[in-house]
Amino acid sequence: MSNYFFFIGLPYVAIVIMLVGSIFRYTNFGFKVSSLSSQFLESRELFYGSRPFHWGILFLFFGHLVAFIFPRSVLLWDSMPVRLIILEVVSFGFGLLTLFGLIMLIVRRLKHRRVLVVTSKMDAFVYLILLTQVISGLWVAYFARWGSAWFAAVLTPYLRSLIYFNPDISAVITLPLAIKIHIVSAFILIGMIPFTRFMHFLVYPFQYFIRSYQYVIWYWDRKKIRTSRKLVNGVRSKNN
Repeated sequence: MSNYFFFIGLPYVAIVIMLVGSIFRYTNFGFKVSSLSSQFLESRELFYGSRPFHWGILFLFFGHLVAFIFPRSVLLWDSMPVRLIILEVVSFGFGLLTLFGLIMLIVRRLKHRRVLVVTSKMDAFVYLILLTQVISGLWVAYFARWGSAWFAAVLTPYLRSLIYFNPDISAVITLPLAIKIHIVSAFILIGMIPFTRFMHFLVYPFQYFIRSYQYVIWYWDRKKIRTSRKLVNGVRSKNN
């Protein structure tokens, strides 16, 4: 009975909550959708935690996505031992990078009182689920090796069966406990998106990649700039 709940009921509930909740929050509270950055409270340790975490999680996310969309291509790549080992080692390295960044972010919040004060209970729960997700993923990568191959062969059919509304969990229920924890924690994260900082990735400003360069002035003499006739510095306002 629990298998039906965790691998059929939970995925559908999580996806519905994510879609409906994200649309509702963006429609009604659009200006509050952000990562709620605490950089102004402490920036140095944030840099050393945020960068590794984001680069690691992005690589792992797209790696899972490729295995889901192109399972045959992944299996073909893995058919050669050298390429399989390279892929597994690189993926494990990015997993360690993600764990390092996540631990740095957690230590930063606990270490700096000003950051700890603005940490909500939901933030703590998010860190707990993320730790579970990353650690279980590393455990799976090390002890249940060649995950890129069996993900494409076992989990991709399961995930696609959910999309086609014809769930088949026959293969999933035979997997080790660590893999089940990894799957369940992933769906919990998906369901948490509308209620957490995770919403910010849905409104990432992709137009920044194609827009023109902007002239940013960090420090300048207002009187000097306002009276200048150079367009690059601005011209004197007509109503001033």
